[in-house]
Amino acid sequence: MVAPVDCTLSVQTILRVAWLYYMENLTQAEIGERLGLTRARVNRMLSEARHNGTVSIRLNSAFASCTELEHQLRQQCGLDDAVVIPSPENPELVASLIGMAAGAYLSKFLEEKRPRTVGIGWGATLRETIRHVTPAEYPDLWIVSMMGGLSRGLELNTFEIAGELARRLHAKCSYLAAPIYARSRRSRDTFMSQEVYAEVLDRVDRIDLALLSLGDLSPRSLLVRHGLPPDVGIDDLRAVGAVGDVLGQFLEQSGRQVNHGINARAIALPIEKLTRAPTVMLIAGGINKVPVIAAALLGRIGKVLVTDEKAAAGALKLIGKRR
Repeated sequence: MVAPVDCTLSVQTILRVAWLYYMENLTQAEIGERLGLTRARVNRMLSEARHNGTVSIRLNSAFASCTELEHQLRQQCGLDDAVVIPSPENPELVASLIGMAAGAYLSKFLEEKRPRTVGIGWGATLRETIRHVTPAEYPDLWIVSMMGGLSRGLELNTFEIAGELARRLHAKCSYLAAPIYARSRRSRDTFMSQEVYAEVLDRVDRIDLALLSLGDLSPRSLLVRHGLPPDVGIDDLRAVGAVGDVLGQFLEQSGRQVNHGINARAIALPIEKLTRAPTVMLIAGGINKVPVIAAALLGRIGKVLVTDEKAAAGALKLIGKRR
């Protein structure tokens, strides 16, 4: 008979490993010897501690190149603020590292600004952001999903993302319990006019802070993989000049919405209403996101951007060409 795993012991061991490594400056080999662990297992525990937010790493020395890019983004794109992190060598780490920076920024924003209603989209980077938000008590805060979700279960569904942020902040939560896309514009209007959605749509219209990721047109995009209706393909969207989406609504390189019926089918806060929110925080990075980041900035959709160095430099270069 196999003995059950002691989950509490595992968590305590991870905490002890992290303390010995970061606070007492022991090497991984020394920690392994002290706790009876292999060096490989110590390494995995340290990675897990960083990934789940147990360990938060803060660099006090500014990277000059990132600081300069932040300045350029504020000056050239009319942003209230910008956070640029060094691009990791491994592109698979972009979402988690940007999420770490965005989580820290959001935690400070919530503490200082005390918004009443926060609207949220979906995406892998937003999931990572939520993992790094400092747990707090905001019982009067509403977290509102700004778009419909998938009809099948998925860890990154809009409902799960909004609910997890609400749990972390001990806040209230509302869902836009509908699919991302309706079958037609008429169906979309019928959905949105139903009385059951009136309360959540009213809150969505009055958000103080919007948290958004941006989707590209590559297979890495969650919307492309899981959310597009069966009658719309990537080639259809590229043919009308789409470079990516904001809340399921596709933009061309200038920042304007493409001339395609899919935008009128999106069950989400319309972009024209989104831009009226006091603060719209864009959280996205990676070379694949450069065109849609540039488009969102040209369209003046966001007021705060959290991204990585290569994406920031690439977006600024594109913006310079298009002006």
